[in-house]
Amino acid sequence: MTLLIIAYLGGALTILSPCILPILPFVFARAGQPFVRSTLPMLAGMVATFALVATLAAVGGSWAVRANEYGRLAAILLLTLFGASLLSPRFASTLARPIVDLGNNLMNASDGGRSAPTIKSALIVGVATGLLWAPCAGPILGLVLTGAALQGANLQTTFLLIAYAAGAATSLAVALLVGGRIFAAMKRSLGLGDRIRQALGAAVLAGVAVIALGLDTSLLARLSYASTASLEQAVLDRLHAKPAGGASAEIASNDVMISDAKKPFRSDLPVEGHAPSLDGAVEWLNSKPLTAEQLRGKVVLVDFWTYSCINCIRTIPYVRAWAEKYADQGLVVIGVHAPEFAFEKKIDNVRKAVGDFKLGFPVAIDNDYKIWRAFENSYWPAGYLIDANGQIRYHHFGEGNYGGTEKAIQDLLREAGSQMTSSAPVAPNAKGVEAGPDLGNIRSGETYLGYEQAANFTSPEGLQADAPHSYSIAEPGLNGWGLSGTWTVCKDQATLDQSGGGITYRFSARDLHLVLGPGADGKPIRFQVMVDGKAPGADHGSDIDADGNGTVTATRLYQLVRQSGTVAARNFEIRFLDPGVQAYAFTFG
Repeated sequence: MTLLIIAYLGGALTILSPCILPILPFVFARAGQPFVRSTLPMLAGMVATFALVATLAAVGGSWAVRANEYGRLAAILLLTLFGASLLSPRFASTLARPIVDLGNNLMNASDGGRSAPTIKSALIVGVATGLLWAPCAGPILGLVLTGAALQGANLQTTFLLIAYAAGAATSLAVALLVGGRIFAAMKRSLGLGDRIRQALGAAVLAGVAVIALGLDTSLLARLSYASTASLEQAVLDRLHAKPAGGASAEIASNDVMISDAKKPFRSDLPVEGHAPSLDGAVEWLNSKPLTAEQLRGKVVLVDFWTYSCINCIRTIPYVRAWAEKYADQGLVVIGVHAPEFAFEKKIDNVRKAVGDFKLGFPVAIDNDYKIWRAFENSYWPAGYLIDANGQIRYHHFGEGNYGGTEKAIQDLLREAGSQMTSSAPVAPNAKGVEAGPDLGNIRSGETYLGYEQAANFTSPEGLQADAPHSYSIAEPGLNGWGLSGTWTVCKDQATLDQSGGGITYRFSARDLHLVLGPGADGKPIRFQVMVDGKAPGADHGSDIDADGNGTVTATRLYQLVRQSGTVAARNFEIRFLDPGVQAYAFTFG
């Protein structure tokens, strides 16, 4: 029930995001019409269609992707006709001659004919709107879709998506009610009924154009990068299950040490529940399997991560420093490696990453997500602090709040009996890909190249699933990307079939990273990077030289660009001199 409430509130917050703008004209075109016969069916159709399409997108295969593409084309055509009928009732009447039923529905939808609006016509517009709705994937929708990807198709996923869409529909209904009254007042006072209808028709056509050109997921997504994320995260933090009467688990609240040395120190971090079992790992690195019984009396930091995740990589210097600094005081750090991509399930890949990152603490390889599910976790990275009595006392999701996490570690160690004195928090000298992001200049977000989650693809041939296809580069707008050469695009990655192919991305951030891997034969793959059509020079990342040359030797995240001066929008190009490379995802910092 808590997750349903969270999903509903997350949907309601989308009204504050610019990403909702393209579908507002379709909604406001119902202004002034009966709520039960017009507005409600339209919103219901939008909710049901969005939930169905989002469920298929989260857990379906290539057939679902193709079906959604055809559905979007049909919706664009239908809503174009709808907008045209708003502009001209004569057009709606003309349309009705060859296609009587559709024409009548469009006339009723636009109120251009004499008959009253019908439930059927409103439902048709709602279904079409649901096919085109692509809201910004903030923390709450990300939580729902991550759960779907990890657990597969189930009714819970669909119910959560329905709750999310219902929240958005509720806020849209309120906006429509207010807007309807404004339009009615304008009609009465100014006599502009026909002009208002025509303006709505023009707005509908503009919305269709925005969606057809992909601006709803590029320009508007960029405008919305942080618009509602903080609000959604606040909803998650407030409603995340924890004991009544407990303080927030995000921040350790003991800022002053107790002066009475005879009185045992007691942290007022809340008890969030009993720590679940660590059973279920397919293998342990740096340690024999650890059990809750073996860890009793110790303070334990359980850190969920995956080795190609840029957010996880940037937390590693702090986790590594805490493990070293507090080991003698009774802290045990356990890294739980839960894979996002298939290549991260290969134990040899994880073992190499553990060595590359110089991790000396135990790492449980959770390929089957058993520990992940036991903790009811939904994030990479995520940290849970367990006290000496085996109870979860603190959690933190994502990057940041390092000072608060370290303060919580110190509190629980003192509570467990450590005589440690106060000390300054760790300040690791993170370099290369481990360095923290330049948050003030990030205007590009994580972008997947596999068709399951691909967005903003600009090659004119369109994305073709599971089959070799020749692509060409179009000039992308900001956060658009394309392929050149012959590629096979699969569910979670794109594989280059012939040498000489490349990838182009228009980005705006200090750092650009790309998760790459060699083909099945494991042979190194040479590549060359250009920024704005020339060698990167001082703007090269840690995995290439100043001339842009690099080699893919293992499947991991490669840092390819780090802008050394003023951060600006740049054109990134990478060309592979050998075939077989597998490209997974762009991330930025």
